[in-house]
Amino acid sequence: MTDDKKSGTPKDQHYARLRRAHRDQKTGVAGHPSGFRPRQPVPPGEAPAEGLVRLYGIHTVRAAIDNPRRKIARMLVTRNAAERLSLPDLATLPFPAELVEPKDIDRLTGSDAVHQGVLVEARPLKPKPLDALGDTRLVVVVDQVTDPHNVGAIIRSAVAFDAGALITTSRHSPTETGVLAKSASGALEHIDLIEVRNLADALTKLSDAGFQTIGLDSDGPAEMEQTFAGDKVALVLGAEGKGLRQKTRETVDALARLDMPGAIRSLNVSNAAAVAMYAARKYLG
Repeated sequence: MTDDKKSGTPKDQHYARLRRAHRDQKTGVAGHPSGFRPRQPVPPGEAPAEGLVRLYGIHTVRAAIDNPRRKIARMLVTRNAAERLSLPDLATLPFPAELVEPKDIDRLTGSDAVHQGVLVEARPLKPKPLDALGDTRLVVVVDQVTDPHNVGAIIRSAVAFDAGALITTSRHSPTETGVLAKSASGALEHIDLIEVRNLADALTKLSDAGFQTIGLDSDGPAEMEQTFAGDKVALVLGAEGKGLRQKTRETVDALARLDMPGAIRSLNVSNAAAVAMYAARKYLG
């Protein structure tokens, strides 16, 4: 067989190259072995109207819809997400809802947000004062933990372990955002958010109310399980890197460490919170 028969005439080869280039341009990066074409990132769009926050994700939005305290202004949802949310008729919802394409939501959240085809704009939940703390035996206090992923994960664990409230300060505290709500995976709608002006005063009031306030510290004098006492527990968590502030360390009833026999002696704050809540719940029964 001649070379001409194997590979075609020069004219055939030229047209084959053109066809390949056209195909690569349509379906992928020319020359890339997998034909992969990187997706161009879409930045977040304009902020929502004043007084509203954007919440997204299947679990987050489902919980928001089911929460009578949550006031929703509007919803954008894809056909697939509407089915997953069991919303066959958007017209029956008590707020405006629009059927859209995923790219329409991308334009608002940015393409990095995992919105799963649904977004609502709603009023943030109003924090409660400390005197509104209900009848609970376990609460979580965060001392200037502001990363929304960590705070959302802490909220999710708090709800899982039946903590009655998340207590934060008015300043240097997490604000309600789509990232925080998505990280909480719906748990934001199931816990009281309590806001205080002075954390040291709040810890003193918790102690007076019968809570043992325990600050998590990797260098604490005793292990968590050996520290528990009394009928109610308030776990106090410090910020990433900085840990608990000195005033907080001086105010809590006890400082305790998690038993970690491995080579790494500390955990991400949200992981440490989950372990501590598990231990507290086991102690409280």
